Amino acid sequence: MLKPYLFVADTEKMGRGVFTSKDIAAGTVVEISPVIVMSLEDRQLLDKTFLYNYIFEWGENKDRCCMALGLIPIYNHSCPSNCEYNVDVEAEQMMIKTVFDIKAGEELTTNYNGDWDDATKVWFETVDV
Repeated sequence: MLKPYLFVADTEKMGRGVFTSKDIAAGTVVEISPVIVMSLEDRQLLDKTFLYNYIFEWGENKDRCCMALGLIPIYNHSCPSNCEYNVDVEAEQMMIKTVFDIKAGEELTTNYNGDWDDATKVWFETVDV
């Protein structure tokens, strides 16, 4: 399930991102997408590729990884974010839900730490440039 008013566009600093063409109320599920679950061995191989930036830890022990389908890999990181993602390990799917009201034209973001307001720096924020 993917809301038809979502679209992908270029951002100023983060490459591409997910945007909305209409206002969205807080608490709205905007996407539910399946994932492809992979093993720890696959994760170790993927960590050596560009896909490292697009996979999610998976499972109760985070001993696997997954590639989310749909637009989920394209939501940019923000803290706080205006959306949150939830995982359903059993159904092998992820859901994106708005945390705040979002206006038409705004970018939808998630917090890569899992909690929309977790201020812990993520991997690309800790790299010296």
